[in-house]
Amino acid sequence: MIKNTVRGFAMIALAASIYSCSPTTANDFNNIEKIASSNLSNEEKARQIVQKLTLEEKVGQMTQITLDVITKGKNAFESDEPLSLDAKLVKEAIAKYKVGSVLNTANNRARTPEKWNEVITMLQKESMSEIGVPLLYGVDAIHGTTYTAGATFFPQQIGMAATWNPELNRIGSEICAYETRASSIPWTFSPVLDMGRNPAWPRIWETYGEDVYLTSVMGAAAVDGYEGKNNDLTNKNAVASCIKHFVAYGAEKSGKDRTPTYLPEIELREHYLPSYKAAIDAGSHTIMINSGIINGIPVHANYKILTTLLKEELGFKGLVVTDWADIENIHNRDKVSATHKEAVKLAINAGIDMAMVPYNYNFTTNLIELVNEGEVSMERIDDAVTRIVQVKLALNLFDKPYTDIKDYPDFGSKKHEDAAYKAASESITLLKNNKNILPLPKNAKVLVTGPNANSMRTLNGGWSYSWQGEKVHEFTDKYNTILKSIQNKLGKSNVKYAAGLEYVNDGQYFEEQNINIQEAVNAAKGVDYIVLCIGENTYTEAPGNLDDLYISKNQEALTEALAKTGKPIIMVLNEGRPRLISNIEPLAKGVIHTYLPGNFGGDALADILVGEVNPSGKLPYTYPKYPNALTTYDHKPSESSEKMEGMYDYVGSTSIQYPFGYGLSYTDFDYSNLKVSKSEIAGDESFTVSVKVKNSGKRDGQEVVQLFSKDLYASVTPDVVRLRRFDKIDLKAGETKDITFKVFGKDLAFIGQDMEYVTEKGDFKLYVGDQEVDLKVTSTVKFPKNSNKGIL
Repeated sequence: MIKNTVRGFAMIALAASIYSCSPTTANDFNNIEKIASSNLSNEEKARQIVQKLTLEEKVGQMTQITLDVITKGKNAFESDEPLSLDAKLVKEAIAKYKVGSVLNTANNRARTPEKWNEVITMLQKESMSEIGVPLLYGVDAIHGTTYTAGATFFPQQIGMAATWNPELNRIGSEICAYETRASSIPWTFSPVLDMGRNPAWPRIWETYGEDVYLTSVMGAAAVDGYEGKNNDLTNKNAVASCIKHFVAYGAEKSGKDRTPTYLPEIELREHYLPSYKAAIDAGSHTIMINSGIINGIPVHANYKILTTLLKEELGFKGLVVTDWADIENIHNRDKVSATHKEAVKLAINAGIDMAMVPYNYNFTTNLIELVNEGEVSMERIDDAVTRIVQVKLALNLFDKPYTDIKDYPDFGSKKHEDAAYKAASESITLLKNNKNILPLPKNAKVLVTGPNANSMRTLNGGWSYSWQGEKVHEFTDKYNTILKSIQNKLGKSNVKYAAGLEYVNDGQYFEEQNINIQEAVNAAKGVDYIVLCIGENTYTEAPGNLDDLYISKNQEALTEALAKTGKPIIMVLNEGRPRLISNIEPLAKGVIHTYLPGNFGGDALADILVGEVNPSGKLPYTYPKYPNALTTYDHKPSESSEKMEGMYDYVGSTSIQYPFGYGLSYTDFDYSNLKVSKSEIAGDESFTVSVKVKNSGKRDGQEVVQLFSKDLYASVTPDVVRLRRFDKIDLKAGETKDITFKVFGKDLAFIGQDMEYVTEKGDFKLYVGDQEVDLKVTSTVKFPKNSNKGIL
């Protein structure tokens, strides 16, 4: 589509070079073009291109600013509408400061693909004419192309994890990549591979849940979807993925965003690191760094984490980018450096390649000075810039720096929407169904109530058309809220609506208004069922911090008042994290968890309520019962120990609402004949586990077959149980299937006292459904890592 772009801009560069501190000559442009179009490897191309760049141009490549900085507007924080670039500010960014990357949308608002094409085309032309190297544009396209109007929105990551369907996750990421590239954007800051192990953390819904194996499998599938077969980013439908936020983000002691983490290395390696290794092994081209501090050291300034662990041990060859303003935060927030300049020195020397600045050019000035002063080596600069240019080469941006929406006819297509609907329907999880209250008869008369009943915002969550999701209603007229979907399914005459209370759209996520519980109680007269839609309003990051994990008092009061009507309540949970419902859960006959299902969540829920779709979602986290009973399924035995005998008499306990991996169906599945191919294995041997699964009910359904292992005794106290394999299968009514898993001895390994993986000699139990079988490991095998011990 765009051929020989650099050659076309070479002469323009001569005229424009007067704006440059160290101008690139026409000869340099020609050399860069020749290198980029040669048959050399991308690594060698990048190395040679970097040698053609001046120090100022190299540092510019390491600089990323946000779009508002270069648009017409009052200041760097606010753009005018309609959106347009400011030619003088663009020239300053690219010609003077040689900026190599731009991110984000302007005014915190989604744009049409046509506007994206226009803006990015102009930026790329400027970059190619001034430097001869294209820009790398990135956005948080995390459940679809979330900053493009008309794009297809899937469930948020926690919902995709609840599908337990990696192929569906791959397809969703592939569609997101297609529609992101249609917006002329080649880089997405996704997937999140942080662990959602603390229910209070406001970003738990951006994760794949609490289990590291499930997260690893889903994360690798997402990378495959974004980057395509063999990670071939020259494909015009692929984008560079960015796994984030390395490492142990979400492990904060308080559960509040970006607060301190205190983490021993053994826990880091056991539960937080493997998901990143899986995505690196899957070929992800870029990685973003944890915004917080671990054991008192900002991760952005931690050489052992960024270089020793990430680049050396894990062998990550790609681009390492900061999170928002996090080099500045080393000085401003974390007080580890006395000046901003020192913060730049610490971060770059630790292993950062690109700085998400995002509002000024102090980073470039400081880094140039540091190099000239010998505080940052040119070798470190060249390494960083080579990594950046390699990604640009991999994306074929030198030849085709921008795209055209006309070349992407499937943008927002029915085919893409059908995939999003399927993902939503497979994610929704049936948690309670007393006396088979569900599915509802199609002639049922229902009251739909609750603050989440008539809101597209709460179906989508944060990072939807705007950062906190508060602008969702401006872009979603064509989609159906839960209320509208139920009206479409049952008929408007059979559906009453009274909110009972509403969220404050322009306030904080927890603020509620228009509280009229009596109106909802009155509306319950004459109906057969109450569909009560409760949960949270949208948020992400620190604005989503909370002090009380219980669902709001107003929503509890609404539930209690409706229960007194005697009408059966179907409780629909629409929330980003598991808000505690133990005070009101007994009042509901049915409980359904929708998570944040996206624009088609209302339609999928309605189809499940009336039985047109059989629910198949499973919880990707443990749903807690009480605020002082927060745990994960893979806890230590002391948390749920057997009763001690004698005077010192106590028993460990874990009080949970619903267990990890749990989810009901409208049919029944029976397990039998669990077998292992070998009852004894060496620590490095492989074996198979097989089981029969029968749909013993009267409806077709999907079942997630989950294989868990239990190490009975080990040199480090073992987790009580660990997920090792899973498979989602379709079974017709009455059908039986034989399911076989191949397992390796290393799958039973844990991190030992010497920080190495080890599978120890001893006895294990394997569980699938209600079946269990014994396994003996006859020899101990270590699986050493490739670097020095003592990362933390």
